[in-house]
Amino acid sequence: MFSAGEVSGDIHGAALAREILKIDPTVELLGFGGDRMSDAGVKLVRNCKDFSIMGVLEVIKNLRRIFRLLDELTECMKNERPDLLVLIDYPDFNWRLARRAKKLGIKVFSYIPPSAWAWRKGRAKDCAAIADQFAAIFPFEVDVYRQAGANITFVGNPLVDTVKPSMSAESARNYFNVGADEHVILLMPGSRRQEIKFLLEPMLDSARKIIERRSDVKFYLPVADGVDRENLTRAIVKSGVEVRLVGDHRYDLMSIADCAAAASGTVILEAALLGMPCVVLYKMAALNYWVAKRFVHIDNFSLPNILLGKKIQPELLQDAVEPDRISTELLRLLRGSEHRARVVEELKAACDRLGGSGAAHRTARLIINAAKGNA
Repeated sequence: MFSAGEVSGDIHGAALAREILKIDPTVELLGFGGDRMSDAGVKLVRNCKDFSIMGVLEVIKNLRRIFRLLDELTECMKNERPDLLVLIDYPDFNWRLARRAKKLGIKVFSYIPPSAWAWRKGRAKDCAAIADQFAAIFPFEVDVYRQAGANITFVGNPLVDTVKPSMSAESARNYFNVGADEHVILLMPGSRRQEIKFLLEPMLDSARKIIERRSDVKFYLPVADGVDRENLTRAIVKSGVEVRLVGDHRYDLMSIADCAAAASGTVILEAALLGMPCVVLYKMAALNYWVAKRFVHIDNFSLPNILLGKKIQPELLQDAVEPDRISTELLRLLRGSEHRARVVEELKAACDRLGGSGAAHRTARLIINAAKGNA
């Protein structure tokens, strides 16, 4: 039984499902996930696209729905008696479900465990007491869990296999109508409503400032699954900036882009693997930020910077997310600059720390062995 609560988890879950069924087609898969997991052979109990929630206030508003979902998945475990519950990220919800699985005598496997290395280090010990096995996709996750007594393996990062362009650079530029002398900047405000609410407007304002200085720059906005395109279109029209919405060939577009203004998250690592530098943005409601400041103690918050332990590319947090800062940093990352070349080299070094190909396959084997009691 899988439990994945958002788009990134759905992507990871689908990859695992495909690999598990390749190894053993007799395995039955069910759980909480999205359309990708369903397409990959997982029988969905509930679809995670109905539960895209971020932030303290949003969680409080949706507590009834969240606990109702917990009850539904618990009832499913009672009825189906899965050999293993596989948690895929989504920690606050998934570890509540894990405790219920533990009480039912169901083994728990954690894929992409909670970020105990960044904050609440004590929860590594709590998680180690619940889960039978852990699979980490970043090398810096291992030590804190191993010290807490967890059975943890660094399996490598699945993005190494999946983040690849399908076109040549020339074909991609033709497909997206980008001239040889034109520059491409992407606006990537994330997939959650709160991210778009806080980041899209300053991104568009920064684009306007760049257009005032450069006539050779085009702006594109890749639209994540489940995002309301009409809402994006209204905001773009209101801004007066020409931005093309793109729904397909996202990695091809990223591979030819000079740089992006992007919400902090998995997309920053995808960009790094494609050699595209980012200005990394993170902004949240004032209450959420107040809480985060008291619990999160890390020097960097974007994954490439964390992997190398230094600031490879700029990170703008909360009040620093403003058009002048964003536009200044983006202009420094246009192709042809020495600064961009140095950043790209550093990004390659960061990606070298993600492990070799085959992460999903290695994890699938661990999952099957754990389900059989051979962990």
